[in-house]
Amino acid sequence: MRPQDLSAEVEFSVEFYDVDPMEVVWHGNYVKYFEKARCALLNKIGYGYIEMKASGYAFPVTDIALKFVRPLRFGDRVRARAYLEEYENRLRIKYELSNALTGIITTKGMSTQMAYNIAAADSCFLCPGILIEKVEALLKADEGEGQG
Repeated sequence: MRPQDLSAEVEFSVEFYDVDPMEVVWHGNYVKYFEKARCALLNKIGYGYIEMKASGYAFPVTDIALKFVRPLRFGDRVRARAYLEEYENRLRIKYELSNALTGIITTKGMSTQMAYNIAAADSCFLCPGILIEKVEALLKADEGEGQG
């Protein structure tokens, strides 16, 4: 199994407070939607933000890109999916937002996060071993399930 095959998704409805006067999701809220999917992926790995901090690391976002394909509107049911792209030197995650009812993709994106050692107050150019071990164990477990 490749890291790109490791993914997680969440579903939610577009709330009124996320839209502009035309009832279209305000562009800044798409990053929040990516975050919902990223949290689901990190929790699936077993290395969410609580586990990160407990292990002595933070993972600030260093880069984020969005491609708006179609608008999301008030009341739409959204499927937000995050795919792990890289995990050894940095966390790179790809995103797709789609209308959960039609399956039509509305937004694509990618984020990069760098490991930061909290105690040393220093950036790391490799992800901590605990993250790498958790990802590789999950990838190996998924491979074993596919062979059965």
